[in-house]
Amino acid sequence: MTTVLTATGAEREIAFSADDFQRVRSLIREMAGIDLNPGKQNMVYSRLSRRLRECGHSSFSTYLDKLPKEGADEKQEFINCLTTNLTAFFREPHHFEALAHALRDPQLPVRRIWSCAASTGEEPYSIAMTVLETLGAQHGVKIDASDIDTRVLETAQRGVYSQESADTLGDARLRKFFMKGTGANAGKARVRPELKSMISYRSFNLLASRWDCGPYDAVFCRNVMIYFDRKVQRQVLERLAGSLKPGGWLFAGHSENFTEHRDLFNLVGKTAYRRV
Repeated sequence: MTTVLTATGAEREIAFSADDFQRVRSLIREMAGIDLNPGKQNMVYSRLSRRLRECGHSSFSTYLDKLPKEGADEKQEFINCLTTNLTAFFREPHHFEALAHALRDPQLPVRRIWSCAASTGEEPYSIAMTVLETLGAQHGVKIDASDIDTRVLETAQRGVYSQESADTLGDARLRKFFMKGTGANAGKARVRPELKSMISYRSFNLLASRWDCGPYDAVFCRNVMIYFDRKVQRQVLERLAGSLKPGGWLFAGHSENFTEHRDLFNLVGKTAYRRV
């Protein structure tokens, strides 16, 4: 295979032109709404070249020519390669403090929750732990969790994490909500069945033409909008508002600001909004 040098002198085994990159940008925007930064060429090459090798393609152009004619499985693999999944248990803890308050609200109690970018599951499991800690076993709360990336959803559904990741929860939560792995599973922690049973998982694309979900009392959609352009952001926010009950909560990411969409949401806390 011919070795191709990038502008920085790094070696690439598979030719990857500026036109190839623009085609990737166009396809991922069409399929998933992701607005890839022009400086992400190396990231795109690194992630997609592995897929090209698995499929036996010798060039990006042939793979991209074929992709629109492929079935849903390969298109999903393309999306999986280019999505970013950065998560942790109780990430942005102020959101879970606000959720606990909302769960106890006698006027608008939160009983239906959607984690719409669930990634590998740390977020929905953190939601479930907050529910149990706040309301106890007889909570009556339903949690839906979704993601566009099918591979991370498989991890979420398994509910098995490295001991290092689980240790961030602290000893009390670890003992209450996880089982420590032994033997071949040493160094791992598994979510207890009573926690796992609280969550329903499914693959979902926020750009889908039809949203058959809701109405919810609270939606976690954190660090998702940063990957969309303004037009797609507005489209998704309108649909999120439509999936929430009046007064319902929307929890956003730390770098996201929706104050210009005051016709849809009111800011009520640190990256926490309520539907108008």
